Amino acid sequence: MREKILTFIEKNSRIDLKDLAVMLGVDETAVMNELESMEKEGIICGYHTLINWDKAGVEKVTAMIEVRVTPQRGMGFDKVAERIYNYPEVTSVYLISGGFDLMVTLEGKTLREISQFVSDKLSALDQVLSTKTNFILKKYKDHGTVMAARAKDERIMMA
Repeated sequence: MREKILTFIEKNSRIDLKDLAVMLGVDETAVMNELESMEKEGIICGYHTLINWDKAGVEKVTAMIEVRVTPQRGMGFDKVAERIYNYPEVTSVYLISGGFDLMVTLEGKTLREISQFVSDKLSALDQVLSTKTNFILKKYKDHGTVMAARAKDERIMMA
């Protein structure tokens, strides 16, 4: 039941518990108890709203920064990642494979603000060897949701 609940709420965290219980064929109380249990266990870490900031008219710049670091002895990458994710501008930090070690996502109001963060804070950390900044120009799909307007079918119907 846990996996099914997680699958449903990952797509729609606002799903009505009564509807979820019906879809799962269980009592609403059982669903509520399972959700509370998963929250306490840290399986469910939060509930977030996906916003299309372009449509909201709010100027935001998102960047994905590839970071190459020197891991700390006895700590691996965890301590370096912790120093980075504690900055409020940082929205996510991932340990990745490939030519870089960490992928850091951050948001700011301008390209300059992001660039300044990278040069003044991120690159200034002793363990950071190099960075590569990639600015998000347009989001087509985010967290499984299509963000771009779908093209209209303008073909003429033939009888």
